[in-house]
Amino acid sequence: MFLIDHIILLAAVLILLGIVSSKLSARLGLPVLVLFLLVGMLAGEEGPGGIVFDNAEAAHTLGTIALAMILFDGGLQTPMHAIKQVWRPASTLATVGVLVTAAITGLAAAYILDIPLLQGMLLGAIVGSTDAAAVFALLRNAGIHLNKKLKATLEIESASNDPMAIFLTVGLLEVLVNSMEPGTSLLIMFISQMGLGAIVGLAVGWIAVKVINRIHLVASGLYPVLVVALGLLSFGVSAAIGGSGFLSIFISGVVIGNSRFVFQRSTFLFHDGLAWLSQITMFVVLGLLIHPSSLLDVWFEGLMIALVLTFVARPLAVIPILALFGFNWRQITLVSWVGLRGSVPIILAIFPLIFGLPGADLIFNVVFFVVLISATVQGSTLPWIARKLKLTLPPPVTPAATLEITAVGDVDAEIVEYTLGENSRAVGRRLSQMALPDSAVVAMITRNSKVIAPRGSTTLCANDHLFIVLKPDSRDFVNCVFSGNVGSNEKTKLPNKGLQIKGNTLVANLRHSYGIRLAANDEHSIEQVITEALGVVPTIDAVVELANIQLQVLDMISQRIITVGVLLAQESDET
Repeated sequence: MFLIDHIILLAAVLILLGIVSSKLSARLGLPVLVLFLLVGMLAGEEGPGGIVFDNAEAAHTLGTIALAMILFDGGLQTPMHAIKQVWRPASTLATVGVLVTAAITGLAAAYILDIPLLQGMLLGAIVGSTDAAAVFALLRNAGIHLNKKLKATLEIESASNDPMAIFLTVGLLEVLVNSMEPGTSLLIMFISQMGLGAIVGLAVGWIAVKVINRIHLVASGLYPVLVVALGLLSFGVSAAIGGSGFLSIFISGVVIGNSRFVFQRSTFLFHDGLAWLSQITMFVVLGLLIHPSSLLDVWFEGLMIALVLTFVARPLAVIPILALFGFNWRQITLVSWVGLRGSVPIILAIFPLIFGLPGADLIFNVVFFVVLISATVQGSTLPWIARKLKLTLPPPVTPAATLEITAVGDVDAEIVEYTLGENSRAVGRRLSQMALPDSAVVAMITRNSKVIAPRGSTTLCANDHLFIVLKPDSRDFVNCVFSGNVGSNEKTKLPNKGLQIKGNTLVANLRHSYGIRLAANDEHSIEQVITEALGVVPTIDAVVELANIQLQVLDMISQRIITVGVLLAQESDET
């Protein structure tokens, strides 16, 4: 066999072990990153695998690419409304919070390890940021459901605080190794990293959406690859001109993910798989780089630093910031605890090795031990802590699966598959009772191995697959129709543009499908409600207001109302 043959075989085995270990994560109560690291350590020089890997630069290269892919996927999955809701506390935590955490941990590290203060500060900077890969994986795959504001704060902070940690690490290394004067030079570096990273991220993201929608590729499978290339372009351009590539690629992901483009759903699925592959590769390679015996030499010092970081530095950084933005003590406690360290500190710990800093091995080993303690203890106890603080919520009542089959080029329509969950409000009801938007049409229903023709009399069952042709602006409404049952005290939120339904829709079906309660007879159609309210034959654009609900005649044939617009009056005030 050629060398490359051995490498391919080895890579396949390690990736498969990583995938299998992800299945064990929930059963063992350990975050997946810990298991990935353990796979790498077991496969390493001192483990049963016996693989010799001591190339710090190669590990740094692989880790950087993998982290970029993870942040890009995180950006694609981050809704803009979540950023608008928490950008102030999250950005403050990502900058001031990282600085405070790094300073306190650095002071403690200098004392505990008996090293110069600047080297202690360097170690503090390296472990100063929470890890996006760890937080994303834990919140999205461990079955932990938090309220949107709290979840968004944790995810956006973890995704956006890496540039600050990288800036502090590189800046301190420049001072220690290259004798750069702290002060103005560091300030210019900070402005360059953050400012250029944000500008490039926004610009490339905007251009990317235009390119994706206007280019016509011969193979649909190339569209997800095109999105990857554009994300990496954002990273590369930003890094080349002195900005933060990590901040840039995350922002580009947010811009792209919150825009409408062809083959969107399939692109998201592709990047989700790519992010998982990146996590496995990154953590396994980093596990290969460490010698487990070296951790035994620093376990006590590493434990002390981990305790300071977890119980002193992180809380002191989080408490005043979140208190300023109106978070309650339970939320502040959880955010303080979710200070998971992961791949970023380990990758940053490689920097001193590359720079040739004296004592770099000690810093790397201590950082690795701190990450293992943080990920194992904080990661495994997060569900328990969240439950004790009474911050967990029931699983969201959404369809069990939503899969975009295709997006039809320049046509403003898409075909979407919905899989009905056990608690879907559509289960047990006829298709004619679904009150679907006027622009949505059920094309096919599959049940087990059977194809069922969609008729108004068709009764829907749990686990049915419905293939629906719809316009993009009606998708939120269709999601609502097939989501879970609306409780008596729940408030339905509809977009400002309102809902367009057929005039023969019954009042009862409108309430059941969307939670919209009209002050009218349940057995009456919307057409009857409007006609009775007007007292005359309705005309197009005629409007009827019932309490906080506005009904507008949009289309008629002869004297029959065909299409009605429904708008909740309070919607415009809430957005």
